[in-house]
Amino acid sequence: MGKKEQQRKVVVPFSGTAKINYSSFNVQALLLIIIGLIFYSNTFLNEYALDDGIVIQKNEYVQQGFRGIPKILTADAYESFYKQMNAGQQLSGGRYRPLSIVTFAIEQQLFGSKEKMPPLNDIATIRHVANVALYIFSVIVLLFFLREYIFKENALAAFITCLLFLIHPIHTEVVANVKSRDELFSFLFIILTFIAAFRYRENKSNQNLFYGLLFYFLALLSKEYAITLLVLIPMLFYIVKVDKLEQSIITTLPFMALALVYLVIRYKIVGVGSSIEDPDVLNSPYKFATATQEWATKIELLNHYLKLLIYPTPLSSDYSYNTIPYLNFTNIRVWLAILIHLALIVLTIILFFKRNIIAFGLAFYLLHLFLISNLFMDIGATMGERLIYHSSFGFLLIIALYISWGLQKINNVTTKNAVGIFLGVLLIFWFGKITIARNFDWKNDTTLFIADAKTVPNSALVNGNAGKGYIDLSEKPENKLRENELIQKAIYHLNRAIEIHPKYVNGYLNLGVAYFKLKEYENANQYWDKAKFIYPNNPFLKKNYTLLASVYFNEAMNIGKEQPLVAIRFLEKAVAIDSLNADYWYNIGGANFTIKNYDSARKAWEKTLQLKPDYIQAQQGMAALPK
Repeated sequence: MGKKEQQRKVVVPFSGTAKINYSSFNVQALLLIIIGLIFYSNTFLNEYALDDGIVIQKNEYVQQGFRGIPKILTADAYESFYKQMNAGQQLSGGRYRPLSIVTFAIEQQLFGSKEKMPPLNDIATIRHVANVALYIFSVIVLLFFLREYIFKENALAAFITCLLFLIHPIHTEVVANVKSRDELFSFLFIILTFIAAFRYRENKSNQNLFYGLLFYFLALLSKEYAITLLVLIPMLFYIVKVDKLEQSIITTLPFMALALVYLVIRYKIVGVGSSIEDPDVLNSPYKFATATQEWATKIELLNHYLKLLIYPTPLSSDYSYNTIPYLNFTNIRVWLAILIHLALIVLTIILFFKRNIIAFGLAFYLLHLFLISNLFMDIGATMGERLIYHSSFGFLLIIALYISWGLQKINNVTTKNAVGIFLGVLLIFWFGKITIARNFDWKNDTTLFIADAKTVPNSALVNGNAGKGYIDLSEKPENKLRENELIQKAIYHLNRAIEIHPKYVNGYLNLGVAYFKLKEYENANQYWDKAKFIYPNNPFLKKNYTLLASVYFNEAMNIGKEQPLVAIRFLEKAVAIDSLNADYWYNIGGANFTIKNYDSARKAWEKTLQLKPDYIQAQQGMAALPK
């Protein structure tokens, strides 16, 4: 038996004469399944959070089930949301990622509520279970790919790569947030494309080419990231199969042709996105930065991703304005990021021509990183943990290679096994503690943003959503005795949000709601007026104003007989908010008639009849007025 084979085949006693071959695929796959379930089974009872609402719950195409699929396949991922929000073209982001949304529609048809307004957490559990299953399955497929094609002589490196990928806490957002199924699908179909491409390269089978192109198209329909395979596939053939560079490129030509077809389809459906600058800094994160600040900050953010991969805590669902302050090129961290990433690019090129697999890991990391870095295209966000999901594979593959190399340097088998087990247990416990706790944060919007407000206290969005979370908590029956306390916490975070971002519409809307609950109606009206000034077409404003006007009306009705003058003032506030309500005008007329202010009564009833000509009581009132 050769030395390499001895290194691969590690046999550990189990009980009696039975032995488990821990280097076998089945055993490694089983271990990964068990660990994956331990890490993520606590997401099964989670509800929806973050963008789940706009992608799933409030997406009319998803709620239509099978009937909505044709529209999903021919529309921007957020089209339904844009329509509901009366959003202009500036919010159109050119997001063509229909595959995961199609699966949400299928789930809705098969398991979801058939009511027009489904329950808040309609089949959330089914979707969370599906996400965890998809995540673990993708890791098993990755294990197969690495063992069969990348590390044929080093099963240990393949397993360590998959273990690190499975347990890394930065993946909690992708797994625990249902909407991020697009990331899961994208990565899975990228790995399946690699497998089929290798098989096609080995036997030139049309069947394998068909599967390769099918998986590649599904990867593209999941998310645009799969475009990187036009570089990564020939790169692997050159490094692993030792093909000539030109031959590697020729083998990849069918995938290049399909990518072109996809780009044409994508352009026909969603174009290139909006050419209008978004007026909201939450969607245009560098709106207030100078050109040099914008570039310096984008570059330095590359190191933020690197830091989270090395030391994944604390984690946050949001990194928008003003979580990460703008930087200048005078900051040493910017130059450190430049040096690190230039060195990685140069190292990738050098190792590529040496046919070193580390070059593939570096390329996988860098290509996907640059896609989401804002350096070449604006993605509408500063950064996000879900965005580094693909890149993390390249990074962890390199780490696994070095761990494997270090273990293989230990000649004593007992010592080697002890060190390997110690490192594995240490990482599993450390990462498991972070991941399992973070999964609880992802239970719903309230738990998520209240937790993240401590992590990113300078985020306008997180503070605003934490404020909304406290309002929601105040409405729960079990919190009745703490209602005012919770509303005061909401006001604190909402004031913090508009202090950071003075044009934050949702901050003003929810401040109005908070003061409304405290029965400070003038303050509520004031904040809703500010929201209206910034975003006149906001669909929530009409509902809020209507509710406030009805409160003034009810106050007037309660005191009308005893204090008609005060009642008139309340009714005037009601019509100032809802000037098209005939009932309010009629009662203004009635109150003025009571105090014999006949001119004002006549004007109010004339307005009533203008709005509703067949209003009988107003007609009778006009007839009763002195001539």
